Amino acid sequence: MDVVLNFDVNLIWLILAGFLAGFINTIAGGGTLITLPALIFMGLPPSVANGTNRIAIFLQTLTGVAGFKSKGVTTFPFSIYCGISALFGSLIGAKIAIDIKGETFNKILAIIMVAVVILILFKPKVKVGDLIERTTGKYLWISIIGFFFFGIYGGFINAGIGFLIIIFITYVARMNLIRTNAAKLTIVSIYTFGAILMFYFNDKINWKYGLIMSIGNIAGAWISSRLAVKKGDRYIRIFLVVMIFVMAIKLWFF
Repeated sequence: MDVVLNFDVNLIWLILAGFLAGFINTIAGGGTLITLPALIFMGLPPSVANGTNRIAIFLQTLTGVAGFKSKGVTTFPFSIYCGISALFGSLIGAKIAIDIKGETFNKILAIIMVAVVILILFKPKVKVGDLIERTTGKYLWISIIGFFFFGIYGGFINAGIGFLIIIFITYVARMNLIRTNAAKLTIVSIYTFGAILMFYFNDKINWKYGLIMSIGNIAGAWISSRLAVKKGDRYIRIFLVVMIFVMAIKLWFF
């Protein structure tokens, strides 16, 4: 009786972790730094936790895309081209994750996050004429090449990549933050599918935990995506900066 009760409580915590991750991933990033430890706490080896986490990420991003689309926000075909490029990169990254352990990853990622905060806080003001999106021609090709490398990192561990993608799309494609997040979710959903295949064929996924945690991720992503459109860019920017500082401190000291 007690064993069953404890098991159920653990699953509830897993769903709550998924909800928080789904919420913050949809408008910022860093959710993997919540869900990955939660899965390891459930007794999964790190490599299996890494693969299992992709199930929740995939379903969460699809839900976020649907949430933005329900509010009339879509970034087709830019996000599809970039997503396909990232998918090929994710196959490489996932293979590396299966074979290699990265002990210094946390501190490196913390430094990257601080750099992202500096870019957000001290970026030069953009003129009204510069707000025109750049999603075709050479800027599309720059994005496609860039997202191949984002795909490698995303396939490897995915933690914190949302911050980097937001900065990249904002500066290269010059989308506003609402459209940037919509594009980010589409791209991540595409390359995550590739990572799932790689982890699956190497037997690194616990489907039960992945699907249970996805319940929380899906709910968090749906609420967050619709709230982001309603609140606008300022809400996303504030949330983004706060989450970067929190995740950087967690990575460096814990």
